[in-house]
Amino acid sequence: MSIKTANLGFPRIGRKRELKFALEAYWAGRSDEATLLQVARDLRQRHWRLQQEHGIDVIPSNDFSLYDHVLDHAVMVGAIADGYGWTQGPVSLHTYFSLARGERGSDKADCGCANHQGVGRAALEMTKWFDTNYHYLVPEFDAGQQFSLTENRPLDAFLEAKATGIHTRPVILGPVTFLKLGKARDGSDPLDLLDRLLPVYRRILAELRGAGADWVQIDEPCLALDLTDRERDCLTRAFTAFAEAVPDLRIMVASYYGAYGDNLATALALPVEGLHVDGIRAAAELKQLVTQAPAHMTLSLGLLDGRNVWRADLDAILRELGPRLKDRAGGQLQLAPSCSLLHLPYDLADEVALDLELRTSLSFATEKLEELAVLKAALGGNREAVETKIAASVRAAAVRRGSRKVHDPLVGGRLAELTPEMAKRRSAFAVRRPLQADHLALPPLPTTTIGSFPQTAEVRAARAAHQRGELSYLDYRAFLERETEAAIRWQEDIGLDVLVHGEFERNDMVQYFAEQMSGFAFTRNGWVQSYGSRCVRPPIIFGDVSRPRPMTVDWAVFAQSKTSKPMKGMLTGPVTMLQWSFVRDDIPRDEVCRQIALAIRDEVADLEKAGIGIIQIDEPALREGLPLRRADWAAYLAWATESFRLSASVVSDSTQIHTHMCYSEFNDIMPAIVALDADIISIETSRSKMELLNAFGDTHYPNEIGPGVYDIHSPRVPEVDEMVDLLRAAAERIDLSQLWVNPDCGLKTRAWAEVKPAVANMVAAARLLRQRLAQTDGWRISA
Repeated sequence: MSIKTANLGFPRIGRKRELKFALEAYWAGRSDEATLLQVARDLRQRHWRLQQEHGIDVIPSNDFSLYDHVLDHAVMVGAIADGYGWTQGPVSLHTYFSLARGERGSDKADCGCANHQGVGRAALEMTKWFDTNYHYLVPEFDAGQQFSLTENRPLDAFLEAKATGIHTRPVILGPVTFLKLGKARDGSDPLDLLDRLLPVYRRILAELRGAGADWVQIDEPCLALDLTDRERDCLTRAFTAFAEAVPDLRIMVASYYGAYGDNLATALALPVEGLHVDGIRAAAELKQLVTQAPAHMTLSLGLLDGRNVWRADLDAILRELGPRLKDRAGGQLQLAPSCSLLHLPYDLADEVALDLELRTSLSFATEKLEELAVLKAALGGNREAVETKIAASVRAAAVRRGSRKVHDPLVGGRLAELTPEMAKRRSAFAVRRPLQADHLALPPLPTTTIGSFPQTAEVRAARAAHQRGELSYLDYRAFLERETEAAIRWQEDIGLDVLVHGEFERNDMVQYFAEQMSGFAFTRNGWVQSYGSRCVRPPIIFGDVSRPRPMTVDWAVFAQSKTSKPMKGMLTGPVTMLQWSFVRDDIPRDEVCRQIALAIRDEVADLEKAGIGIIQIDEPALREGLPLRRADWAAYLAWATESFRLSASVVSDSTQIHTHMCYSEFNDIMPAIVALDADIISIETSRSKMELLNAFGDTHYPNEIGPGVYDIHSPRVPEVDEMVDLLRAAAERIDLSQLWVNPDCGLKTRAWAEVKPAVANMVAAARLLRQRLAQTDGWRISA
């Protein structure tokens, strides 16, 4: 049997986040296009060499992106909406970033900078990539869409690697998944465009084969979803067309994040030479394929978790897999991670400060490559050479199972005492609403923000100086108090109705809370790309979770003391804490989530006792945690919504509970959204032009809602009229008496120069509509 190691993709941002800093320098006008592209080339070549040095036989290319791989494919095939200045031919970097980030209008030349003023162009809609915390840009189509090859990006990457002496396997997002990820502006079915798209793919593949590529990896993760017969037929037609057009090019179809399930027969019947299976999310299917897949088919086995940081028990894998391989004598086998390593930090070697016991249990992207090499040696008959490494993995697993740092009997006891009543508010919303209205005395269309304000260079510098011991706690605290009070004065000056303290003391909406809970650990350099230059550093949940002491009460009380207006207490919800962390895998996820919910519940109770009458518990990750298969939804939504209610339901009826959710498709989970029973939910809707509100309107959502009226992921400053138009669109779907006015999301990543005029325009838009409401009969907006 021929056994090779293969990788499906590598983190893009670089060991020291070189891509992030290069992008932000370019956007700010501090560097030029040539400098940015050189940084990108250096990263690609460094990553190819790293994989080669770690013994990876099949190294991917075209897994790199300056912003997002789905956007790259849209640009490559000419799926670019009107209004971005593109007609035909290669797409400029300026146009590429306009699609990704939007653009402020300007009379200046196209420099790609972020400091333009005016109306400009809106960015493409952004949403979550399957059930991960990675965001992709949603391609837009219409029924008349025509495709053309603007430039063969997979070919360029293949040739670049080839010039360095490394033969790679190009990665291409499959045509069916690409179309399913997009949206049709005119309501047509994007899959109707498949026959127009396939000639572009055939040309890409033919040019790759002509340049010497022998294998191509075509990612079709839609195979992990519930598919219709038509969608399965589209897959068959696409790969049949590829086989006919380039018969001597071998194709590895890669699906991940779940099992093939009822799509397995379709996948096995495709005229391709290879099939990848996610052996972490579909362990039973992996075992089935090893023994039942056709002998001619190269199997890529996803043996290592590409989405979590835990070290594998290599001996357990070998004991399970070894006997099954006897039936595939003479076949081709590739050992791989379950999916692209995009979702993992770069290298554990940079984490010298981690607790040694925990560190020996971890494996980041670079270490996953090493684990693959060990498995290959052992399965290839050379186990003695790697026995020491196998034994170390066994010891690490045993230490983790028996660690006193992992298990807290007090947490277990508290979970055992949970009752259904603890996850219910005392009264229904219809009873709570008038009590809250009397208590808060807010105007129609109340204005607020989602929570965070800009983390300026000064804020970050002060935090870093404090962490280095160069700024005393008292001086750091005084600095934060000045920033907080200044933000409060500005909010009062522009007329916001419900204020926030700005969160200047917080490094990250998850890490800040995790640092104050037991059961979490933290990295120094464990950065993971969320979108574009936005990187997060997920905490690691290694043990039972509890809250030793109050986490936010001090700052909430300080902020409320500086204003007579309502001040929101700001918390991150249990599902988001779970989803945006690397989660322990030794107990069920729902149990971990309930532990976190109880910790948040304690904080909510203390905030209310301290006089905070509005508490926001953000759950932007609720939808992204939804299983890919509908049959699994009910169980997940039951414990996810229960966890949220468990965290929120300790308060009295007059205390108002808010929550916030990021880019998501809500249509299919509206009963769960209603079941959260939050008094107010705010969601991101500006890029979709309020289309996401259709689900709330169709289901007659009973509580109140704040649809975002401007896109905080873009440097644009929207005009008042633009926000008024969006609110009118919202009022066509939701009763005006239910509407709040707010941005799409928190403002942490934006600059004050963008935030201040945008929020001021938002307040002005709400005031304008209130004036019009006062001139009409009831809750109707005059034209």
